[in-house]
Amino acid sequence: MPSRLARLFALFLAATVTLSMAPHSEAATKKKATTSQAQKGKAKAPAKSTGKSSKGKASTKGKTASKGKATARPVVAKPQTKAQQLNRLYADYWQASLKLNPLQATFQGDHRYDDQLPNFLSPAFRQQSHEFTTQWLGKVEAIGPDGLSGQDLLSYEIFVRDARSALAAERFPTWMLPVNQFYNVAAIAAMLGSGTGAQPFETVQDYDNWARRAEQLPVVFDQAITNMRAGMRAGVVQPRALMEKVLPQLDAIIKPTAEETLFWSPVRNLPPSFSEADRQRISADYKRLIELKVMPSYRALRGFIASEYLPATRATDGMSALPDGAAWYAYNVRQSTTSDLTPEQIHQVGLAEVARIHAQIEAVMKQVKFRGSMQKFFKYMQTDKRFTYPSEDALLGDYRSLEARVNANVPKLFSLTPKAKFEIRPVEAYRAQSAAGGSYMRPGGTRPGIFYVNTYDLPSRKTWDAQDLYLHEAIPGHHYQLGLQQELGELPDFRRFGGETAFIEGWGLYAESLGRDLGLYEDPYNYFGYLQNELWRAIRLVVDTGLHAKGWSRQQVIDYMLDNSAASQTDAVAEAERYMAIPGQALAYKVGELKIMQLRQQAQATLGPRFDIRAFHAEVLKDGSVPLDILQEKIERWIAAQQGAPAAAPTPATAAGP
Repeated sequence: MPSRLARLFALFLAATVTLSMAPHSEAATKKKATTSQAQKGKAKAPAKSTGKSSKGKASTKGKTASKGKATARPVVAKPQTKAQQLNRLYADYWQASLKLNPLQATFQGDHRYDDQLPNFLSPAFRQQSHEFTTQWLGKVEAIGPDGLSGQDLLSYEIFVRDARSALAAERFPTWMLPVNQFYNVAAIAAMLGSGTGAQPFETVQDYDNWARRAEQLPVVFDQAITNMRAGMRAGVVQPRALMEKVLPQLDAIIKPTAEETLFWSPVRNLPPSFSEADRQRISADYKRLIELKVMPSYRALRGFIASEYLPATRATDGMSALPDGAAWYAYNVRQSTTSDLTPEQIHQVGLAEVARIHAQIEAVMKQVKFRGSMQKFFKYMQTDKRFTYPSEDALLGDYRSLEARVNANVPKLFSLTPKAKFEIRPVEAYRAQSAAGGSYMRPGGTRPGIFYVNTYDLPSRKTWDAQDLYLHEAIPGHHYQLGLQQELGELPDFRRFGGETAFIEGWGLYAESLGRDLGLYEDPYNYFGYLQNELWRAIRLVVDTGLHAKGWSRQQVIDYMLDNSAASQTDAVAEAERYMAIPGQALAYKVGELKIMQLRQQAQATLGPRFDIRAFHAEVLKDGSVPLDILQEKIERWIAAQQGAPAAAPTPATAAGP
C-alpha cells in the first residue's frame, strides 16, 4: 500500500474532515509545486508600455484617432468553449482547495501555506467544507457535460462524482473518530515536525513556518478530544484494540525535554549557512514551543485516551456494530472499489480467489519437492533461517539491489516512465511498530518518490517477500503510476494529484504479476512470495467483508489469515487492525487488479498479434487514476482503435503462473 504519510494522509483527511472533495487515495501525499509557480506568475506586474509610448507618441495617436482618421476596431475576445470554462473552474477550485486545506498543499509540495494549520476537526470547518464543495459542484454542473468529449468529459465526470461522494459522506460521523493507530493528528504532526516528511526545513523561513504552524497544534488536539467525547455520547467509538496501540505511539513521542523529542531534530540539523543569531533564536523558540505547547498537547491527548476514552471503547470490532454501520460500510466499499459490488459479492469473489491461489502454491510445493501440508509449508517458509536477514543493512541492501535488476528489464514492458527521482529509506522508528512492511510516498517539489522499508521486528521480514513488495510499492508499481500522474500537466490538478484507490492499489498489485518479465521470481521461493502476497490481497476480500458485514471478530480475522496464508502473527495482527481502522480500503487492491488483468486478457484476445504490452501499459497509465468503470470504457476504445493499426513488434511476456 502506498505511503503511510503521503497517501494515507489523504485517507486521514477524507476520514476526519470530509476535506471538500480533497483527493482521497494513503492514502493519501504528494506532488510538484506547479501551483507555487502559477502563484508567482500571477503576482507579476503587468507588462510595461514600449519606450516609444512612454515618450508621448501614443498620446499623439490618440488625438488622431479622436478625429476619426485611424480608428482601431476594439478587439473582441473569442468566447470560451465549455471545456475552457471548466478547466478555468478546475484551476480556480484547486487553488481554493489548497488554501482551505494547507496541510494538503504541504504534502503536495506547494509550500505557500506551510505556516498555517486550521482547526480542520471543528464543526465550523466541516460546515465551511460542505459549503465549499456545494459551491464548486454547482459551478461545474451549471456548465454541464453536453458537447464534451475525451479528457474534458472524463474530467467533468470525475469531478462531479467526487463532489457528490464527498457530500454523501457527510451522513456518517467520521469526525467522531479522529484518532486510531493508523491515522491521527499526533502522528502526522510528529512526522512533519521531525523533518522527515513533507514540511521543509531548509531556510530560516521554513523554520519560522513550522513554528507558526505548530503553535496551532493545541487547538487541533483539543478539538480531537472534544470530538471523541461527542462520539462517546453517541456510541461512535473506536474498538479497544486500536486505542491500546495508540498509547505506545504517543509514549514514543512524549519526552521530558525538547532536546529529547523528535521535534528537536530540525534544530539538531540546522543548516550551517544559518547565522549564529538565527541559530540561537530558532533554538530558543523551538525549545519554548516544544516544552510549553507541543508536549503538553500530547500529554493531554494521551491522558484523555488512557483515563476517559479507553474505558469507553467498544468490545466489538466491525462497523456493523456502529449506528448506521451497515450503510456506512457499504458507502466505504463503493468509495474504495469504484464498483457496485456488494459486500456479499466481494466476500464470495475472495473465497474463490483464495482457492485458486492455494492451487498455485501447491504447484510450487511440488516444484521444490516439499513433503507435507500447505500449513506445514507456510510454517517452513516462516521459520526456516534461510529466509531471514542477518541485519537491517542486509535487508535494505537487498531492496536496493532490486532497483538495478528491475530497471534493466523495464524497456521490455514500458515505453512510458516517470521523470521523478526515486529513493529507498527505512521507516522511522517512532512509527515502525504499527507500520506496514513497505509503503510509498510520492514525490513532491524537490522531494523524490520514497519507498519506505520497515526494518522493525527483523525476523518477520522474509527474503521471499522482498521482490513482490518492491514491484508493488516502487517500480513499476506506485512510483510509476503516481509519478506519471503528477507529470500530466495538461490535466486539471485535481486529477493529477488525486486518485482512485482501486486504480492505484490495483495497479500496484498488477505490477507484482510482472515479476518474471522483469527478471525476478527466478527462485521458486521468491515466486511463492508473490503468490503469498496475492493470496494476502484475496484474503482481504474475505476478512474485510467478514469483519464489517458478517460480524466477524478481530480474532476470527487473525485466525483466518494464519490458517490460509504464510502470515506471521505480527503481520496478521497489524493487518487485522488496519482493516478495523480503515474499513473497505483494503478491498481496492484485488478488485482493481482483477479489473486490469481482465482488460489485458480482453485486449490480447481481441488484438492477437497487434497487441503490444508496452502500449497497453501506457494506455492504462497515461491518463492518471480513474474509476474502474471509466478505465473499462477507455481501454475498450483503445482496443477498437488498435484493431486498425499495424501489428506490434513481438515482446516476450511470460504468464504470472508457474
